[in-house]
Amino acid sequence: MTRLRCAILDDYFNIALNVADWSKISDRVDVTVFSHPFASEQAAASALADFEIVCAMRERTAFPKSLFAALPKLKLLLTSGMRNASIDMEAAKARSVVICGTQYGRDPTAGLTMGLILELTRGIGRENARMHAGEPWQTFAGIEIEGRTLGIVGLGKLGSKVAGIAKTFGMNVIAWSPNLTAEKCNEAGVTYASKEELFAKADIVTIHVVLSERSRGLVSAADIARMKPTGYLVNTARAPIVDEAALLAALQQRKIAGAGIDVFSIEPLPTDHPFRKLDNLVLTPHLGYATEDGLRTHYGQMVDTIDAWFKGEPPRRLA
Repeated sequence: MTRLRCAILDDYFNIALNVADWSKISDRVDVTVFSHPFASEQAAASALADFEIVCAMRERTAFPKSLFAALPKLKLLLTSGMRNASIDMEAAKARSVVICGTQYGRDPTAGLTMGLILELTRGIGRENARMHAGEPWQTFAGIEIEGRTLGIVGLGKLGSKVAGIAKTFGMNVIAWSPNLTAEKCNEAGVTYASKEELFAKADIVTIHVVLSERSRGLVSAADIARMKPTGYLVNTARAPIVDEAALLAALQQRKIAGAGIDVFSIEPLPTDHPFRKLDNLVLTPHLGYATEDGLRTHYGQMVDTIDAWFKGEPPRRLA
């Protein structure tokens, strides 16, 4: 049997080969790991030209029609998760490229969301860094989240999970999204609000809608302007859902107290990006889904899918 080449893309943690048993397919596949992002689509095309199989991590590397055209040997493309907006599915279908996804056991983004809220309101990481640096004792008085109002944009599986955790902390929870109803809010034990009410009343706003053409720019400059000057915005969903320029301006002008952001319009975030210069912005490098437990699941299922593809039975086909 002719051996095939498999590329693992964007393994920033250098963890892929350690959390899955790639020996299951080592008799048929030679695996190469790419730990750093490609500088351009042309760089990706050049690096991947001789690979029949590619394992992509979420949307870190985009696969538009032009990249599929530059990779005539590509036969199987795997992505973590069961959707990937950066893959041109029609182009894959036209070139008979099989695309398969992986499932999640749990979604750790809810925990990260609460972590960002606690960092914004209590400064845990900031004070830890100060303590290690030998700086003066107690300079930051935080605020209590108990009794304050959390506004959730999107009350799906993840939003509902965040709502449950927030209520455990004693927060009042209100929610809105384009299709959300008061009945659905009642079922989740939260209060329905209009979009205008949510941004005006919430002490903290957190975003949990899926990126689509409909949700792109959903949180506008006008919405951010409605927020309290003491309010915080948290985004662990996708950057284009929020007007990034308006958020930057609000933070620079201190129209709101701060924000916690895990997702960016350009990833990795450039070192000279103005976000990095703000002291009222907590930044994390898209950690929402990135846990060892989750990566173990994703890479393990990729190995099993490649094995099944050789047998003509690839599971979880997306295209």
